[in-house]
Amino acid sequence: MQHDSSLALPRGCNCAVRCGCDAADQGCLCGDRSAPTATTEKPGRRALIRLAGSLAMLGALGACSAFMPKNLDYAAARASEQGAYRVSYKSDTTPIPINRLHSWTLHVERPDGRPVTDATVKVDGDMPQHMHGLPTRPRVTRNLGNGDYLVEGIKFQMGGWWVMEFAVTSGERSDVAKFNLMLQH
Repeated sequence: MQHDSSLALPRGCNCAVRCGCDAADQGCLCGDRSAPTATTEKPGRRALIRLAGSLAMLGALGACSAFMPKNLDYAAARASEQGAYRVSYKSDTTPIPINRLHSWTLHVERPDGRPVTDATVKVDGDMPQHMHGLPTRPRVTRNLGNGDYLVEGIKFQMGGWWVMEFAVTSGERSDVAKFNLMLQH
């Protein structure tokens, strides 16, 4: 586009947002007079909007770091939330890798130590501070017997605090076991 100074709008023309012109302070290149101008905006409004946006972003980042509970339990074995099962995991790779597919062996037993050999297990994982999940959909691919289940397709795309969740169902009993992980970059 060619700059046409006869289309000059007051200083502070906001048309650059609409047409991409780089001469909004001297005049609009597109002639779009419907774009907000300094005559329809209060002075300093754009600066206030930018400041508000920046503060919102800082608040969101601060919430991420404040969200992590203190004294997280990083144990690889635990009772399920309602106590129906005792669940543990072992990664096929140590330390747990980042940006690489790997597998875990999940062991499920009853509170008295008897293995659960007929479980259906659903797998999920997320990163609470970042409000996103895994980039893959891991699942149990094989019942290995004696309460052991092969979980394949696990991939963590970044280091930090992760929560892995295993929803276990056997017969009429359903329960969930969650594991906290702190992965290094």
